[in-house]
Amino acid sequence: MPAFPVLVQPAGLRFDAEAGTPVLLAAQAAGIKLPSSCRNGTCRACMCLMLEGSVAYGIEWPGLSRDEKEEGWILPCVAHATSALEIQAPLAAPIEAALATPAVARPLTGARR
Repeated sequence: MPAFPVLVQPAGLRFDAEAGTPVLLAAQAAGIKLPSSCRNGTCRACMCLMLEGSVAYGIEWPGLSRDEKEEGWILPCVAHATSALEIQAPLAAPIEAALATPAVARPLTGARR
């Protein structure tokens, strides 16, 4: 299967996401922590803005409104890269740095605008 490069802004982190693998799992396999909770597309904790590229979903309709999808918001826990991606995920960090940083309290639902 092909792999697509992913650039995570603003940290400038990079990893490859194999086709058919959720972006969130590919990031974790590369040692990058993205915010997450449910991992099934409903809680929206992982919601981030796709600046460039395209994704497909492993579920019929993830927890995004039509407007959010048109604006470029994605749910990496259920999104599969179909091209090179650039995403904006301000809380992304290398896993070792994420473990050393205290957790920030955040709501698990609602819009991330």
